[in-house]
Amino acid sequence: MNLSHGKYLAVDYGDKRTGLADCDPSGMLASGIGTISESGMTKTAERVALEAKNRSCKRIIVGLPKNMDGTEGERAGVIRLFADMLRGMTDIPVELYDERMTTMVAYRYLDASGTFGKKRKGVVDTLSAEIILQNYLDRERALNK
Repeated sequence: MNLSHGKYLAVDYGDKRTGLADCDPSGMLASGIGTISESGMTKTAERVALEAKNRSCKRIIVGLPKNMDGTEGERAGVIRLFADMLRGMTDIPVELYDERMTTMVAYRYLDASGTFGKKRKGVVDTLSAEIILQNYLDRERALNK
């Protein structure tokens, strides 16, 4: 176990709500920490940068939506713009990570747990960020074996 890993912050950027998750300092387990609902990309990036700083994160992982064939659509361009903006606001490294299927997986979890309606809308972005980060951490661990 790598106890010097440090905390990471994952971001599932959305126009209305942005989900956030972080991990334990060992880099083993991702946990959703909530959503932010700032108006506009700049204010959202500012809040994310502040959140990462306040949580002493060593890396920010931003979910990059890709098509099933691996290509990038219009939304990926928006996310790349957001990540670039975030890089200009913090010294913490910002990395993009393929988030294919994470929202679908999040909805399946919510279906299985019987979470619907307004409650579902409030947690899907956080859960998506948590899935993005857990997938990232699992891949990082597999690559370092």
